Amino acid sequence: QVQLVESGGGLVQAGGSLRLSCAASGRTSSIHAVGWFRQAPGKGREFVAHISWSGGSTYYADSVKGRFTVSRDNAKNTVYLQMNSLKPEDTAVYSCARDVTGHGQDFGSWGQGTQVTVSS
Repeated sequence: QVQLVESGGGLVQAGGSLRLSCAASGRTSSIHAVGWFRQAPGKGREFVAHISWSGGSTYYADSVKGRFTVSRDNAKNTVYLQMNSLKPEDTAVYSCARDVTGHGQDFGSWGQGTQVTVSS
């Protein structure tokens, strides 16, 4: 089994930055890729970013492209989400999840999430 734990959320003013972390433990050798998602109050879960575990290939939602950067440190079994130029509409609970097959279709081992609040 794989366990994922997010950290790094907080309150920031619009235009500011935060870096979220997603620390993996357990059978990390089984991780193909990791996705970041967010859920704002009263809204459904939204895909944010995706990174492969081995090669580091990435892709992003259009809403965050150019502002967010996903990266990973395999030695630390940790995936990061650097968020710059934050906007109030980025306010949400951010969660990471393991891409079960590596094809971006099926996610599991969800973390508990970390709250990001952007004030205007």
